[in-house]
Amino acid sequence: MLLELAIADAYGAGFEYADEMIVNNDLSRYVQHPRFRLIPGSYTDDTQMSIAIAEVIVAQAPWTPEVLADSFVRAFKRDEREGYSRNFYHFLGEIQDGEEFLTKINPDSDKSGGAMRAAPIGIYPTPEKVIEAATIQAAITHNTPDGINAAVAAALMSHYFIYRLGAKRKLGLFLEGYVSGEWSKPWEGKVKSKGWMSVRAAITAVMRNDSMSELLQDCIAFTGDVDTVGAIALAAGSCSEEITQDIPHHLVTGLENGAYGRDYLIQLDKQLMSLVDKNS
Repeated sequence: MLLELAIADAYGAGFEYADEMIVNNDLSRYVQHPRFRLIPGSYTDDTQMSIAIAEVIVAQAPWTPEVLADSFVRAFKRDEREGYSRNFYHFLGEIQDGEEFLTKINPDSDKSGGAMRAAPIGIYPTPEKVIEAATIQAAITHNTPDGINAAVAAALMSHYFIYRLGAKRKLGLFLEGYVSGEWSKPWEGKVKSKGWMSVRAAITAVMRNDSMSELLQDCIAFTGDVDTVGAIALAAGSCSEEITQDIPHHLVTGLENGAYGRDYLIQLDKQLMSLVDKNS
């Protein structure tokens, strides 16, 4: 899950709000964004914050705002990277721990931050537990109805496939049974910054593609905030029996592999998914 999320994030980072780059969307390589300094093959905040969430789950630490905020700060401080919004990047640079994070954060965003990091929460054993955990983590930064609903839907996407709750084509209807939103309505056009937009586009792409390579290309083809769309979609798609796992090998090997890169993600994935067996 985390490896596929990171590959989609890193691949999509070259195309984020860079519509002119869409001609390069052939999965042949990671591309350089025309305006951002990120090295091709590097992941962004979507992956780093998902790692922070996954580490709390694997540690089986208390699921509290302070523990989660501490994890967000720790993940950033040990491995500072571009990809965050300018204001949030500076915010993380200036604070020291989760307590200070919670004291100083303005948590009223309705953008995609709560949703982009929610996929690991899908390993919890029931939809109700997923909803509770996704709501708590989203409210730390995105304590708005749209911000929370987007995060809950993203977490339930991976849960749906991990626990084999139904056919891929029924994903949208399943989500509508638990969280407010038109999740079964196909997304069309550019994806802007609102969280529900990224999730709607990700759901649409997952429901209409049968391989991970097609899924990744389809996410990028929407244009706009496509690294987030891809991260949400491929995290869920990696858990689906109906989706062929055919991410090109060069995208796997081309993903960054520093201290918290490819090998770390693979190991954290194993630890995370081992909890599914215990939950079953």
